Amino acid sequence: MGRKVSKERLLSDIYATAVGSVGLPVHPDSDAVRMFRLVLAEGRSLVRQRNEIEARAVELLSDLPDYRLLTTIPGIGPINAMTILAEAGDLRRFRHHRQFLKFCGMDLATVQSGMFRGQSRISKYGNARLRRTLWMAGQTAVLKRTNSFRDKFERYISKDRHNAHLRRKAYTAIAAKMARTVHAVVNHGEPYRPFFEGVSPGGRTSL
Repeated sequence: MGRKVSKERLLSDIYATAVGSVGLPVHPDSDAVRMFRLVLAEGRSLVRQRNEIEARAVELLSDLPDYRLLTTIPGIGPINAMTILAEAGDLRRFRHHRQFLKFCGMDLATVQSGMFRGQSRISKYGNARLRRTLWMAGQTAVLKRTNSFRDKFERYISKDRHNAHLRRKAYTAIAAKMARTVHAVVNHGEPYRPFFEGVSPGGRTSL
């Protein structure tokens, strides 16, 4: 569910619909209703905690230029921006985006043994919290209406939209693109500008 969806209203609607089903109505003091109320309370608590953290991040970081630049990128809100700054520090210390990818553990590594050469995969040797944040930001970005992240994702899965392995590879590619974009906007000091990738004559896509 997206952030704009009211969880409380949605759960209430589900319950109202279920009242007319074969399994409901049930007694207000039943185990089923108690569990429903517990889940609803947990959901409210998590939303409240997230809102408090977001408000605190905005209060502390809104005057920081790097924070403002990061929040122009689709999928990066106050919490993701705060996490990136906390885990990566000054992004300008990475002279090239490949250094930042390696720091995140999103550089490619190939298993080799004698004559055997395996497939190249992301190394996952870097900062796991930062890598998870970029992954989540990428997943959020592809759900938004129009941006280069969604455009890349849609092109990646166009051959087989229901292929779980292909979708997983697509999300990995989006997370790597998110890392490159994060590095670029901070190093260049320019906010994110939406653009759509095109295939170059050599068959490669731009960053």
